[in-house]
Amino acid sequence: MKIAVTYENGEVFQHFGHTENFKVYEVEDNKVVSSEVIGSNGSGHGALATMLAGNGIDVLICGGIGGGAQTALMEKGIELCAGASGNTDEAVEAYLRGELINTGANCDHHGEGHTCGSHEEGHTCGGHDEESSCGSSEEGCGGCAGCHSAPAFEGKNVGKTCRTHYIGTFNDGTEFDSSYKRGEPLEFVCGAGMMIYGYDKAVANMEVGEKLDIHLMPEEAYGKANPDAIFDVNIKELPGSENLNVGDHAYLQNEFGQPFAVKVTEKDEEKITFDANHEMAGKELNFTIELVEVK
Repeated sequence: MKIAVTYENGEVFQHFGHTENFKVYEVEDNKVVSSEVIGSNGSGHGALATMLAGNGIDVLICGGIGGGAQTALMEKGIELCAGASGNTDEAVEAYLRGELINTGANCDHHGEGHTCGSHEEGHTCGGHDEESSCGSSEEGCGGCAGCHSAPAFEGKNVGKTCRTHYIGTFNDGTEFDSSYKRGEPLEFVCGAGMMIYGYDKAVANMEVGEKLDIHLMPEEAYGKANPDAIFDVNIKELPGSENLNVGDHAYLQNEFGQPFAVKVTEKDEEKITFDANHEMAGKELNFTIELVEVK
């Protein structure tokens, strides 16, 4: 069996129709035996479905996806598991354990940057009565790259496919991510809104082989934390929430039935508090960027 996951920077890319890469996993006896990253070689639902079928893909795991794409995949005999987020390797393992929940067509292109899908604890809490957003900035919910708007900047690399290595750290020096450790550069189209604004803008005028250190305020990264994205729900009104603990991640649904990611921050016998802000919201970030290739 072959499983393909929409892929960007080790994470599940959140807009199927605009994904530049897929990570393809070869599975035998319900275990991953190999994996590789392949280019999408185009865009559009029909073209991507045809490309996946041509590569012998049996299952697609993705984030956001529309009804047209769902139909195209169905016609190609490809099983869909939409609504995933986070690390692609973990998403595949969750699928193989039967813990990844398919949300079906979930992208209405409203640009709200919802992060959808299952998670390692396997909770599916359903909906709640309050209108709650992701709490993300105008750039979108971090990781929901397909929902970002195109950045307003110019540079010689804008519109070109760039491959970069990077190390990401917080202000105290703690490293939160590194492409070097994964052994594979990050590939994206500069200026297409696939990356957080500050990173994208920094790469716009870099030379191949150049290394650059940047410091990003929240406005140029994952946005400021939104206090309105922290809300309480009565446990008795949210089936499954009684099994959640502080620190757990889960998925709720808004009034349109669209899932979005939350983290449990408080809980007592009657109420549970969720935070729908991206985990990086409100944080200043530092990156050492190396431009490896422009094509």
